[in-house]
This record gives sequence, C-alpha cells and structure tokens, in this order.
Amino acid sequence: MSQLTGARTGSFGMLVDVVASGGALVLSGAGLSTESGIPDYRGPTGLARRATPMTYQAFTGSAAARRRYWARSFLGWRHIARAVPNDGHRAVAELSRRGLLAGIITQNVDGLHQAAGAADVTELHGSLHRVICLACGQRTARAELDRRLTAANPGWDPFGTGLAAAVNPDGDAVLDDEAAASFAVADCAACGGVLKPDVVFFGENVPPPRVRACYDLVEAASALVVLGSSLTVMSGFRYVRHASRLERPVVIVNQGTTRGDDYAAATLDAPLGPILTALVAALR
Repeated sequence: MSQLTGARTGSFGMLVDVVASGGALVLSGAGLSTESGIPDYRGPTGLARRATPMTYQAFTGSAAARRRYWARSFLGWRHIARAVPNDGHRAVAELSRRGLLAGIITQNVDGLHQAAGAADVTELHGSLHRVICLACGQRTARAELDRRLTAANPGWDPFGTGLAAAVNPDGDAVLDDEAAASFAVADCAACGGVLKPDVVFFGENVPPPRVRACYDLVEAASALVVLGSSLTVMSGFRYVRHASRLERPVVIVNQGTTRGDDYAAATLDAPLGPILTALVAALR
C-alpha cells in the first residue's frame, strides 16, 4: 500500500469495489496526462501556465488571433505528438480490455487513452490530432496540416533552438505576438476556408449530440469514476451531478480538491499512475 500515499484505505476499497462490479464509467481530465509531460490547467503543474487560452470568439473573429494560435500550435504540436501514455492511461486501457468499464469520457484532447489501447473513448472536447474546416466541415489529420505548415514556413524557429518554450495544456507554446507575426497560416486544401483544431475552445459549446450521448453513458453506468479532473468546467461537472441525481456512486481520484467532492461517495487525493496501477493489481 506504499503507492497509495495520500489516499484513505476505505476510499481505495470503494474504488476497487465499484470497478470490480463492472459497468463503471470513467470521466478523465488533464490530471491523468501530467505524468506524460502534458501540464494541466489547475492542478500542481497548472501553476506554470503563462498564456491565456484561445477563445472561439477571438479565433473566428481575428486573422491575427488565428495566426498567433497556429504559430504557437505549430511549436507545441511536437510536444503533444511525442507524448506517450503513462501508467494511468495503461491501467484504464487494461480495465477496458477486461470488460469492466461502461465507457470512457475524456476531457483531454491528447489522444493518449486511445494510444494506450482503450476502447469506447468519447472525446468530450475533441482532439488535437484532427483539424476541421469552418467552411466546408472537412476533417483532416493534424499531421497532414503540420506538413503543410512546415512547407509554408521553411526554417521558421523563433527561439533558434528547434525547441518550443513552455507548452500549455491545450497544446500550444508560449510565444509573443512579435514572434508569431511572421508565421504563415495554411487554409483548407479543399475549399480555402479557415482551419481550426477539432477541439472545443473556451467560449464554444460541446456539440449537443455529444452532450446527450455522454448523459446516456452516465445513465447506463453502474458508477462514475472521475480521474484527474478538478471539475471546474461545467462540461464535465454536469455528469457528476447527473450521476448523483441517479444515485450512482461517484468516486473521484485527483490531486487536490474538486468541485464535485460534495457529490462523491469517496475521494482519493493521490497521483493517478500509482493509484490506478494499484487498482489493476488489486483486481487480479
């Protein structure tokens, strides 16, 4: 039990019980990916964040804002693309393979659940691995856009090192406006429209069909297990409230308190990798 520092044995026991019973739904947040080197927004690594996140209104309303976003994203993408699943992702994937989960809803946009081999993943906020054209709706791979941006910006390296400065949770790098001003943006190859990462920006709503599908998952689940989310944003918090209304047990594993703690049957304040590794071991 040495891996469970910071966790109450009784709460860990409840986590084991609700997962062992089958049918638990996982709701994951940025805290699950910090051990893969991707900082979170509000947990321990979020303190290093130095840039205001792009809003949907700013992105769609200003060519300069889009240029700034894509310049930062061009640098940050290398960090996201190189990230690999950690012990927490692998543990969740193992639970999925064993048929113990009703599904996974992730607030993360890094694709690491799928990279670890998890099935039935609903990306609540979309994925940085895709881009969408705001004019024709075509979705294409982010890797393809990266090739086009590289061709349009030969040798562009504002830091002179080949490496980005600090990377933010949403995959962009810290970069001042002056450095971004020389970056060339690529438009949709099919229609010439504006390209946007296929993620839900701040100030943008999660598509209603996706919202409803996640409510359906909560209703079909036997319990809700929250992993690495402060639940500050309503898009995830509403599912905790819904589970509570349905009298589904809620277990929260996170470093620090969360907005959903009052709805939880058990909370564990501990690193995700060790806790989830111990969970898989306990279920053997």
